[in-house]
Amino acid sequence: MRPTLTHVALHVPDLDACIAFYQRFCGMRIIHQRPGKGARIVWLAEPDRQQEFIFVLMPGGQPRNLASDDYSHLGFALASREEVDRIAAMAYDEGCLIWSARDEPYPVGYYCGLRDPAGNYVEFSYGQPLGPGAESMAQS
Repeated sequence: MRPTLTHVALHVPDLDACIAFYQRFCGMRIIHQRPGKGARIVWLAEPDRQQEFIFVLMPGGQPRNLASDDYSHLGFALASREEVDRIAAMAYDEGCLIWSARDEPYPVGYYCGLRDPAGNYVEFSYGQPLGPGAESMAQS
């Protein structure tokens, strides 16, 4: 059997702020939480995807201070350019927008970027060959 990516685990400086961010911007929900090593550990997943991929958030991390030209990020696909614009507008209003919505050649597509409360960059895209919108944008 080959390995299957099932989760990403992140230590974060403010657990509740990160939970709220991923619930608000990514539509994720808590599917499990438990005490662990003196702190609460939380599993988040997208609706109906808890058997495929989850985020595990644990308190105690240091804030990440990524450079403006560091494109390390978590990526979320959206179903339309309008949804990218909506997320970008929400992030702008809340002061966490780092990359305004922009178009890049295939396979990058249309995207914007946010900074989560721990300092991680989070991309929201449309038109990549992954997730919603992939079939209508697929190129050979």
